[in-house]
Amino acid sequence: MSRRSTYLQDQSGAVAATYAIAITGLIIVAGAAFDYNRIMSLDSEMQTAADQAALAGVTQLDKTDGACARAGNAAVELLRNITLLSNDSMGNAVTVNGGTTISIADDSCGSFNGITFYEDSAKTSVAATDESARFVEVIVDQRSARYSFTAIGGLIESPARGQALAGLGTAICRVPPLMICNPTEPSNNTDPYLEFDVDNNIGAGVKLVGNESYEPGAFGFLETSFGTGANGLKAALGWDVRGGDCTAVDGVEVKNGLNASVMDAINTRFDLPGNGNNCPSINGISGTCSPSVNVRKDFVRQQNNSNWSVYQAGSAANAHLNAYRPTSTATYATLFGATAAPAIMGHPRDLCHAWNNDGDCAAHNGGQSARMGTGDWDINAYWLSNFGANYAGQVSALTYGAQPKGYPTRYQVYRWEADQMVAGTLPGIAKNVSGNTYAYAQPQPGRSLALPNSPYGLVPGSQSDRRRLSVAVLNCTALTTGTGHNNLNNRELAVGSWIDVFMVEPAIARKRCQSGNGCNVTYTEAFDVYAEVIGRTDIGGDNGSSAQTIRRDLPRLIE
Repeated sequence: MSRRSTYLQDQSGAVAATYAIAITGLIIVAGAAFDYNRIMSLDSEMQTAADQAALAGVTQLDKTDGACARAGNAAVELLRNITLLSNDSMGNAVTVNGGTTISIADDSCGSFNGITFYEDSAKTSVAATDESARFVEVIVDQRSARYSFTAIGGLIESPARGQALAGLGTAICRVPPLMICNPTEPSNNTDPYLEFDVDNNIGAGVKLVGNESYEPGAFGFLETSFGTGANGLKAALGWDVRGGDCTAVDGVEVKNGLNASVMDAINTRFDLPGNGNNCPSINGISGTCSPSVNVRKDFVRQQNNSNWSVYQAGSAANAHLNAYRPTSTATYATLFGATAAPAIMGHPRDLCHAWNNDGDCAAHNGGQSARMGTGDWDINAYWLSNFGANYAGQVSALTYGAQPKGYPTRYQVYRWEADQMVAGTLPGIAKNVSGNTYAYAQPQPGRSLALPNSPYGLVPGSQSDRRRLSVAVLNCTALTTGTGHNNLNNRELAVGSWIDVFMVEPAIARKRCQSGNGCNVTYTEAFDVYAEVIGRTDIGGDNGSSAQTIRRDLPRLIE
């Protein structure tokens, strides 16, 4: 056989052509795992960078002017990730907005390359102002990973970027776990975040009813994770510094537990020990339930004991001359004469709430709930009872703040009295009503809950203000409609506002007089709290709230 014939018939190496054709696909398949791992690792790097940038930015959203600018620049400048797996010839730094800082006018926000501010976590409303910006979304600049093996198949590179949304979780600490149903909430409201109208109600009285009805003006308690049962709630309400968890500013859980002993714990702030132990230890930890230095109230006790009782006349005859018992929405001067005043008088309710348990405030407050007062109170009757003359401008607006009614609010009078007590210049601290029975405006050494050292109670302004409370305002009408439940207990609920209120009087049942004809007129209920609106709670700020509240902010990733 010739050599030519042998060559033509030789089949050795025939499969080489097949391998040559298939080798490209085999390399692509073999290298896909390597390149896929590079892409996934780069994607993880980019997402981590976005997370860190968003968390850095959201810490600056404090609702003050320039917040958005600071947040955007924090996201740009604080990002210091190094990308080890990007090989697109653009260096190894991850950037936002091209690494360029941003400039925003005070009290305005904008959307920049990769940085957007929102009012809500659902991203339905872009924030226009520093005050409304609550969330920041960061999208880091795109980077790419060029393929090492897969490029043989025509796939050169794959882009990657990270995206993150962050918000700021804020909690308020050291506050009594109290909530109230917004007393000004419209009957048709469906917005759980509707804010209580603080500005137009400073100084107004609010009748807070503890009947778990969840109607405007009702009040209740918040879950604290501090102790159990009534003792845990008493400690949370009565201790100078509350234990347990902090309370989220934008969401709370309501719990039940209203009883007489719980109300006694609130009353310790007025130097009223109550029955039993109203300042219990919890899990081996003891707390202190101090009175305020100013405990002016309509209670009396014997000089040599600590047994307080509400002061009221024995019969209807001249009942108004013993305790503050008006008979209509009018001042004492109008009802009983220019010099008429009760023998004992604490800080009173609004005129429209003062004359019986129901009052007629709805006829005077512009159609709001009957539990919302007007801020009009009988300052002259108070001054005559405690200082022997009509009010004559003793409380300076320059020192104690604006006076919406042209005379001071009860809280301003309380603060003025406290300052005079500390200075030793307030007259009538101890007032004799008969025999050995006295009313005391200031805790007395060795009696009731008085502290060991002068001035025997906590001084508002320099110490915790025991009669100033920060409370959560819930829009209970909207919440019951939205949840489909009339009972809001043990549910996580949105908070519309936080406000500070002044405890005007101890919670106790009061009648017109003790017994006989005309006495069975109810003035106050044992489970009601009467408060005066002071203003918004300045959580962690520099007003009167800051001495007794602590703000804790925790940045958190939403997505």
